[in-house]
Amino acid sequence: MQISMKCSVAVHCLIFIYEAEGKAKVTSNLLAKSTGCNPVVIRNVFGALKKAGIITVARGTGGAKLCKAPSDITLYMIYQAMEPDGLSSLIGIHSCENRPCPVAKNIHQVLEEPYQKIQDAIKETMEGITLESMLGNFHKILEDSGR
Repeated sequence: MQISMKCSVAVHCLIFIYEAEGKAKVTSNLLAKSTGCNPVVIRNVFGALKKAGIITVARGTGGAKLCKAPSDITLYMIYQAMEPDGLSSLIGIHSCENRPCPVAKNIHQVLEEPYQKIQDAIKETMEGITLESMLGNFHKILEDSGR
């Protein structure tokens, strides 16, 4: 089970956007240098975050800004922006229901409820983590390292 790296890149971008507010115009090229990703990847991340109503991006010259308070942006919102079908495909069930084996014929039904509980728990946990809390952790790490 893995949450794609697009989500971590998106969180990286959002923290950078927040930290750069009033200091620098945040463009895909600038974030490409920070993240180590290609600017095209960053533009795709921007597109998804913009579509989700998390950021705005100025036309032409660029420049991304948050359009919600960090306390109103959850990790689940970010994840959903990056992976719209994410949780439903986070845990897969192999295809085998057409086999004569009784286990094979019923394994989907057996796993449906426990996998749904796992998805619900992941969603609930992600909804409880805000960009604000991640920013707080970022600032604590900076403070502890003396940077």
